[in-house]
Order: sequence, then structure tokens, then C-alpha cells
Amino acid sequence: MSEELNKKVAELTARVDRLPTIVLPISVILSLAFGYFIALYDVIDIGLAFSPTSLPYTGLTASQAPTVVSMGLFGYIPGAIILGYLADKLGRKPTLILTALLTGVGSLGNALSFNFLSFVVFRFITGMGIGGDLILVPVYLVEMVPAIKRASYFNLVYIAGWAGLGLGPFLASEIVLANPAIGWRVVFAVGATLAFIVLVIRSHASETVRMLALKGHIQEAEKVVTNMEEEAKRKTRIPELPPPSIFTYKVKKADPFAVFKNPVYRVRVLAVMLSIFFFYFGEYPYLTEYPLWTSSFLHYSGQLGNEITFLFGLAGIATFLGAIGLRFVVEKVRRAILVTFAYFVGMLLGVLIAVFGAIIRDIQLTFVGLLLTNFIGVGWSNQLNYLNGTENVPTYARATSFAFSDGFAHLGAAISTAIIFDFIPVLGNLQTWVLFQIPMVIMGLILIKVLPNTIGRSLESVNEAEAGT
Repeated sequence: MSEELNKKVAELTARVDRLPTIVLPISVILSLAFGYFIALYDVIDIGLAFSPTSLPYTGLTASQAPTVVSMGLFGYIPGAIILGYLADKLGRKPTLILTALLTGVGSLGNALSFNFLSFVVFRFITGMGIGGDLILVPVYLVEMVPAIKRASYFNLVYIAGWAGLGLGPFLASEIVLANPAIGWRVVFAVGATLAFIVLVIRSHASETVRMLALKGHIQEAEKVVTNMEEEAKRKTRIPELPPPSIFTYKVKKADPFAVFKNPVYRVRVLAVMLSIFFFYFGEYPYLTEYPLWTSSFLHYSGQLGNEITFLFGLAGIATFLGAIGLRFVVEKVRRAILVTFAYFVGMLLGVLIAVFGAIIRDIQLTFVGLLLTNFIGVGWSNQLNYLNGTENVPTYARATSFAFSDGFAHLGAAISTAIIFDFIPVLGNLQTWVLFQIPMVIMGLILIKVLPNTIGRSLESVNEAEAGT
């Protein structure tokens, strides 16, 4: 781009970053939040649709159901990477519409499925849509909200999405129990309906200013920014906005994978990917296998087994509360420091307490560990990982870079959940669980060294203007 065009692009992004408040329409914010809501609802609905109550009516066997469930997870990785790349090439808006379409088609297909093959195919399509959505929602948000409270605005959307974890089980269980023969189809149909509503709303959203500018659509970007400025003045009732802080940088139109040629971005993306990889490596065994561990290795059963299962589920509420609690510190402490704290206190210390308490059969101590793990470890780390993955790369490769980081990081979950029980007879219960948490803490310390402070700073000031293109 010419020097004059570079200056105009820098001005447009700076005008967005200096806005005193978020000005995205409520409908658009809700459509983004529903991306997380649907993802979490989907995790729940598949379990209830294939529960002992309704499984006989699906036409699947008990051995086929887990395969169908896993196909959704297998769809996450290609969905994230392919759709992330398309978002950098085509734009955020059309790809967000595509993710909603895939999720809707996949969920509707599962509602109408009649055999094992149809379940597998449509479950994979659903997984691709959700995998892409989990990448693109934070990318869209960080590009369209003011720099001064970027993490706080993302946090609001994240909290709204987590409501799916609370409403999902209640809604799906009521539907299934009301009529097991067709209830499982209705459960999938609800997910499809939500996805299609999101698709319609997103079709009326604007493309992000940064993508419009990158593609050379300056007049359209100017119109979007002007509308955002007028809305900000209306909402805050201030006659004039503060002057923007414009940074000098070159705008580059390149293949998104070219970002890995820049040594600064290469190190940042790799560090973020490994930190998320090892976070999933430690988190997923806890989320999916902790209750099973208490029965398989500690021989919890009967009333004690029921009690630990109940407390594990109850502690899940702390995840939602933790997401709310993060609001009070997320704009005050560097993301890298905060996520390292969450890894150490929430995951390492929390899991240690929960495991030790279960070993000595101290239920109260166990519950303290479960609460700590969910409140800080799970409730904080996921959001901070998403911010680290989207704030530290240039616009032309933001979605691709984060898709690479989060997509490949999910292999950590697949590996750890498959091997953790094999380590316990060799290393012992407490040693194994602690060992699986330590790598993420080490990576957190590396993030402190590698990642810049992004609080209140323009995305361009920490990327294009500081690290180049």
C-alpha cells in the first residue's frame, strides 16, 4: 500500500481504539455470545441425547455412541484451521456466517439422523462449525472494541456464553425426559435453531474495520468508523471524542501463513500454542476423568461415590463465577502474568488439593480444591488463553495464527486423557496429577518473557508498529 493509504488505515484503527465505550449493536454482541453458548450447549446435549433414557430410540448401540461423540471433537481442529485461514483471506463476517451455517446444518442433520453413518457425518460438520466459531468470536471482538477495555468487553461475551453450561443441562434433560422417543431429536433441533438465528443476525453485522482497511475498502471502513463514533458520543453524551493516538506502520496484504516468517510472531505463536497445549494437557483429564479416577483408583462407591460426583458437579458453578471474578483484575494485570497465576494457583495448586483431599478421604478439603480449580484454573485460563492468542499477531494473520495455536493445542487434551491412567500405577496418584499440571506453569513463565503488555494498547502498537509485518 502507498504511504498515504497506510496513514489512513492507521488513522481508522486508532479512531476505533480511542472510543470511550463499546458500540457494537446488542444483537451482534448476543450473536457472538451465542457462539460460546451453542458450543457449551452442544457439549451437554450430545451426552443427554445419548443417555440411557434416549439411546435406544436413536438406533445406535452403546459402542457406537462414543464414536459419534468423538467425531465432533475431531471436527474442531480442521474447522478451526480451515475457517481461521478463510477468515484472514475472505473476512471475519462471511466466515462467522459460515461457522453458524455449518453448526446449524450439522445439528439439524443429527436431529434427522437415522443410522450410524449419518450421525458421524453430521456430528463432524457440527464440530467444524463450533471449532471455527471458538476461534473467530474473539478475533472479531478484539478488532472491534476499544483498546482501553478490550479484555473486559470480551469477558462480558464469554460470561454470557457460559450461561449455556447452566441452561443447557436443564433444557436438554427436560426435553429428553418429556418424550425419550423424539426428545433427542428435539435437543439437536434446538441447537440448530439457535445456530440459524445467529446466522441471520450475523448477516446484518459489519465487517471489522481492520479487515476492511486491510482489503483496501477505505470508504466502507470510514463509514463504519464514523457510525461507531456517532454512537459512542450518543451513548456517553460527550460532544467530542478524544484525539486518536496514531501509530506508524506498514499495512501488508499477504498469505496468512507468511506470519511465521517473522521471528517475533513465530516465537509468540509457538509459545502461546505450547501454553494452551499444556493447559489442555492438564485441564481435560481433570474435567473428564477426575470422578472416574476416584472410583477406579481410590475405590469410591456407594454414598461416598455419589457425594464426590455431586461435589464435582457443584464445583462447576465456580467456573461461571470465576469468569465474572476475572473482570476485576483482567485490565489491571498483564495477561501473561495473570495466566501464569491461573495455571499455578488454579490448576497446579487446585488439582493438588483436590487429589490429596480425595486420597485421604477428606471431602471438605477435596471440595476446596475443586472450587479453586474451577474458579481460577478453568474460569480464568481459557479467557486469557484466547486473549493471548488474538492480541499478539498482526491483522492479516490473526485468525490463522490463533487457529493454529488452539487447533493443535487440542492434541494435548487427546494425548493426556488417553495416557494419564497408565502413569498412575508407575508414579502414584498425587505425583501423576501434579506432573500433568507442571508444564503449563513453565510455559506461563515463558509467556511472561515473550509476550508484550497489551493492556489498554492498540493491537497495531504491539504488533505491526512494534514487531513489523
